[in-house]
Amino acid sequence: MSDLPDHSITARDVNLWYGKFQALRDVTLNIKHGLITSLIGPSGCGKTTLLRCFNRVNERYGYVTTKGEIHLLGKNIYDPDVSLIELRKSVGMVFQRPNPLPLSIYENVVFGLRVHAEGEALRRSALDEAVEKALTEVNLWHDLKDRLDHKAIGLQLEQQQKLCIARLLPLKPEIILMDEPCSALDVEGTAAIEELMFSLKGRYTLVIVTHNMAQARRASDECIFMLLGKMIEHSRTEDLFLAPSDPKTAEYIEGRYG
Repeated sequence: MSDLPDHSITARDVNLWYGKFQALRDVTLNIKHGLITSLIGPSGCGKTTLLRCFNRVNERYGYVTTKGEIHLLGKNIYDPDVSLIELRKSVGMVFQRPNPLPLSIYENVVFGLRVHAEGEALRRSALDEAVEKALTEVNLWHDLKDRLDHKAIGLQLEQQQKLCIARLLPLKPEIILMDEPCSALDVEGTAAIEELMFSLKGRYTLVIVTHNMAQARRASDECIFMLLGKMIEHSRTEDLFLAPSDPKTAEYIEGRYG
């Protein structure tokens, strides 16, 4: 992965409208490869909308209009020759509440391969290897290796969320987007997911949306503060929390609003 650009995601003058409502305003940023970057800000500031721009999920809604450029790994994802299928293989997404498929643990992990892969990749031995590798990466193999035929929806919430991350990995994404991945979890589950994020960074670029300031501070390398659809400040997490350069950032992290 040494030939990858320094920035996994580069956005230039991104504007987005839901119908007539403008949710993003001239967003320009660079997200570094291999780091955990948090998007923070009060409810309605545009952070989840921005996150969903990175794999063009917003476009599933017919009333969304987007302008500007977003380059992922050097390619503008709005170029006419971009395949949304290939984009979403490269940019995996984890949602607020775990959403395992109503299938076995094994079939959850290989679901993407069954949809997208061909030939040798679909041989049983290759699928078995993919399952073991993905579950090992998310620290579930030891606990689940003898229960692969069990229904995924029977797992604990923390395990379900890990499984949802594991489901992305056989497709070899470069970027993993996480929309408040711990909001449905207890303290122990949150700690486990954060530990997993630490283990994944470097191999993957992680971008997370969080309302939890403590989580943003302890679990991310860099933070982006958003307000009213605009990017206000982007810096190293330590710098943003200890010495914010914009007074709006200081007001937010000090709890004066949001």
